[in-house]
Amino acid sequence: MAGQEERVEPAGGHGRLETQIDQWRSYVQRHRAISPADVDEMEDHLRGRVADLTATGLDDDEAFLVAVRRMGNLDAVSREFAREHSERLWKQLVLVPDEPSEGSAPAWRELAVVLALAVGAGIAVKVALAAFDTDSVLLRNVPLMTAPFLAGYFVWKRRVSWRVVAALLVPYALLAVVLNVYPYVENGSTVVLAAVHAPVVLWALVGVVYVGGRWRAQDPRMDFARFTGELVVYVTLLAIGGGVLLGLTAATLSLVGVDIEPAMESWIMPFAVPGAVVVGAWLVEAKQDVVENIAPVLTRVFTPLTTVMLLVTLVVLLGAGGLADVERELLILMDAILLLVLCLLLYSVSARDSLARPGWFDGLQLVLVAAALAVDAVALTAMLTRIAEFGFSPNKVAALGLNLLLLVHLARSGLLLLGFLRERRPFGALVRWQTRFLPVYAVWAAFVVVAFGPVFGFA
Repeated sequence: MAGQEERVEPAGGHGRLETQIDQWRSYVQRHRAISPADVDEMEDHLRGRVADLTATGLDDDEAFLVAVRRMGNLDAVSREFAREHSERLWKQLVLVPDEPSEGSAPAWRELAVVLALAVGAGIAVKVALAAFDTDSVLLRNVPLMTAPFLAGYFVWKRRVSWRVVAALLVPYALLAVVLNVYPYVENGSTVVLAAVHAPVVLWALVGVVYVGGRWRAQDPRMDFARFTGELVVYVTLLAIGGGVLLGLTAATLSLVGVDIEPAMESWIMPFAVPGAVVVGAWLVEAKQDVVENIAPVLTRVFTPLTTVMLLVTLVVLLGAGGLADVERELLILMDAILLLVLCLLLYSVSARDSLARPGWFDGLQLVLVAAALAVDAVALTAMLTRIAEFGFSPNKVAALGLNLLLLVHLARSGLLLLGFLRERRPFGALVRWQTRFLPVYAVWAAFVVVAFGPVFGFA
């Protein structure tokens, strides 16, 4: 395969053309379906086409545009590379690659680091189980004790500067103080809300480490959103596989009178759950160059199914009546539905070719967003009526706040998607909106943790 030194340089080496090719190369490299070696080969083809076109009399800009056009749709190019290099793509599924990329650690060393961090997270959870005697205190502190190990993997992987790490220790310490110093009422609403929202704040801190401190940049934020979806899929698969393995082991040992349930509660689960998160993160990182990641593929499957479900739900809600008698569970359920729709939209956006023209799937996503907003409007109206009649509570305010954030996020996304379908807005505007709004959820979660206790009397 041609190397960097063999590329055909256009006559004159014009700076503008080089800038355009660099931008094209950066875009292609962000497309996970194409490996760095393949990008080199594609750039060789592109430069060769540009050289041929400039020889016919075209200027650099014209030659570049025509050459890129003739390269074809990026997805089609990806499939062509997949056909030509199927044996290489198969090898990418192996845990240990043949040759580590330049500047990266050997695979065995990274695996050793991952396993050490996974064991460390398990030890931390085991210590928490021994140190904290109530469920509420344990629920608040387990995420605090395990998040540093996941963040530590990315500190090592990304070579994050100690300045960034030190800056993140401040909000981490404040969060730990709030969760353990506030005089919460045992099993009260505010302590449960704090325990539920604290992992969101911790995940935002992990995200800053994941992007190497470049938290203001758009592309790294979208990469972290994509990573989150992939991690959920991998951890779910690990949980299913581990559950089957433990079930078979328990059934086999029970035949000889051995009960492993005490060991499972005391040792296996405390190490397996946090360890699965760390190992799952490593698997996501290791598989970034495989032809297609899992989460975007699942969105293609579940987007039409979710759309049908929402339309059916809308018809049922409009015909049912009496929604004002439903407790806060209705609003929580609507939040879950909006979160599902948001995830489907977000991961579809992260995997889409931003230069491609609007297609049928973009239209289907707009229908999905519109259906979700319609369903939520019905439920939200009923819930606001109930709040006006019976007053606020910590749970209602927390659910209502998240609901409003999701409404704003999806409503704006729908408008931008409509503008894109009508070819009045670029697809990049929709991408920017997703990445800019995501930190708002972390801010809201931090507000719930810090403010809800004092406001509602820690009840």
